[in-house]
Amino acid sequence: MLVGMTANADAADASGAPPRRPRRRAPAGAAVLREDVTEAIRAAVFEELAAVGYARMSIEGIARRAGVGKTAVYRRWRSKLHLVLDLVSAVAVQGLPVPDTGALETDLWLLYEVTSRALRHPVAGQVIPDLQAEAARNPEIAEALQKALREGQQGVASGIVRAAAGRGEIRADVDEDLALDLISGPLYWRAVVVRTPKKLPKDYLRGLARATTAALKAL
Repeated sequence: MLVGMTANADAADASGAPPRRPRRRAPAGAAVLREDVTEAIRAAVFEELAAVGYARMSIEGIARRAGVGKTAVYRRWRSKLHLVLDLVSAVAVQGLPVPDTGALETDLWLLYEVTSRALRHPVAGQVIPDLQAEAARNPEIAEALQKALREGQQGVASGIVRAAAGRGEIRADVDEDLALDLISGPLYWRAVVVRTPKKLPKDYLRGLARATTAALKAL
């Protein structure tokens, strides 16, 4: 590059014309993607999934909700499948903070409070069951959902179990897989499988945390 620039300058001196500036390369496509547009598209995917489900979701509908053209979507994702897989993976990476109250029961209660609000959100209430149904037909979506659960909810629950074991509240050699089932199963059953339309009964989450703590201590 330096050799070429020197040659251009020498030629310009001989001719009397001003030296030619090297032509700038346009940045690669990924470098010019606006983050605000990307986030608008991701938000639109959640809304579109909740409104029409995965099977009827389209790039056109997503673009319309996001207020962008279809090309803006296709520049970022090849298809709606890749878009949804990316979205699920991003949610998994964000994760939940591990509660650190110093006691197993209050750690569980805080986890249940946060998880319950997330699961009972109208958008999540539509999106999660639809993606679970789609996962039965699509191995890629199934793998992404399993990864999201492992890195998200189960990662937090594992942190709670290990902290409790470190404090001596539960056995150090507790069966972690069984412990995670006890922690996550009841709330997901009620919010995602049964999908109770009404609000949870008062003190339900505190009672669930208390019962789960007793079960974990009995393992």
